Amino acid sequence: QVFLWVTSTLNMAVFRDHFVLEDLVEEMKKQSPALSFGPLQPEGRMAVQGSFPALRALREFLLLKAKPLSQEDKREGKSHQRPRRRPQEHRGATEMRNSTGDAAREKQVLVLDTDIYLYMRSFRPKTFQANDVVISGVTEGDITTVCIRTAGRRAAAAQGQRARRMIENCSLELQEVLRKERICFKEQGRGEKQRYKQLCERLKGRYPAVLVISYDTHIDLVGTSADVAGFTEEVRR
Repeated sequence: QVFLWVTSTLNMAVFRDHFVLEDLVEEMKKQSPALSFGPLQPEGRMAVQGSFPALRALREFLLLKAKPLSQEDKREGKSHQRPRRRPQEHRGATEMRNSTGDAAREKQVLVLDTDIYLYMRSFRPKTFQANDVVISGVTEGDITTVCIRTAGRRAAAAQGQRARRMIENCSLELQEVLRKERICFKEQGRGEKQRYKQLCERLKGRYPAVLVISYDTHIDLVGTSADVAGFTEEVRR
C-alpha cells in the first residue's frame, strides 16, 4: 500500500448561511474533476477521495470562498447590526480557520496522511519544532490536521512559514519512499494479539526505521519498501 489516494470528510455546514450547498458542491466537482465526491449528508458532511495534490487544490479553492465570508463577519461584528452564529468548527482536508479569530496570533493549517504524520513524529521530530511556534495535530482516521500557531509579530510569522515549508517538504519526501503493510490478526483473542505485538517489538531492533502501529484488529508497518517487506516476511514466517 502506497500513499497515493486518501479519503477526507468535509464539513460543508460552515457555508450554509452563505451558499446553496448543492450548488457549491457542483462547483467543487467542476473545479476538481480528479476527485471523487460522496453524497452530501443532511448535516453538511461529505466524503472526498483523491490524491494529496488534488485535495490541496480543493482546499485552496474553498479558502478563497471562505475569505470574503470572514471579512463580512468582521464588518458585521464592528457595526453591531445583529449577532451572527460563529461558523461551526471542523477538521478535515479543507480547514477554514486560517489566520482568523485571534488577532494577536497567526494560525496555519496543513493536512497530512496520518501514517506519514506518525512516521514524522517518530523519526523526524525536529520537523515539528521551531522557535516561537506551537505545532499540534488532530487525527481523524486517515487524515491528520496539523495546526501551526505563532505570535503575531512579524519575526514569529516568518518562523511559522518556515515550519510549514519544512513539514510540507518532509511530507512530500516521505510520500515518495514510504510504504505501508497491514498484518491482520488471525484470531481476535487477547493472546494472539499479544504474541504479534511481542514479535514486532523484538524485530524493531533489526528494522529500526520501521514504524509499528498497533490496533485492535491489526498492525500497520510503515517504512521503506525494503524494510517493510523484510519485516513483514519475518512476522508471517
